[in-house]
Amino acid sequence: MAVLNVTGQDFEGEVLKSDLPVLVDFWAEWCGPCRMVGPIVDEIAEELEGKLKVVKVNVDDAQDLAGNYQVMSIPTLLIFKGGELVEQIVGAVSKDVLSEKINQKI
Repeated sequence: MAVLNVTGQDFEGEVLKSDLPVLVDFWAEWCGPCRMVGPIVDEIAEELEGKLKVVKVNVDDAQDLAGNYQVMSIPTLLIFKGGELVEQIVGAVSKDVLSEKINQKI
């Protein structure tokens, strides 16, 4: 399953009501660090297919959603499990750091 792009309208169904833990990548096209993290998020999505759902939220298209989760800087990666926010990672991180944080939560 590929990474899904979600907006405020489908966030609840895709993230909060997901049977799988969900990694949410809040990003924007103009954000350099986001472009560094993007391929890492894509790799993790492939590696953990069936164990983790991965979605991306463009903050320019979903400003209210970003505000709801106090996303003040991007990239911000949130991990949800059972509809609850269980982890927040702000800024560009390595694949090792991100994988470790995810594996602790799934």
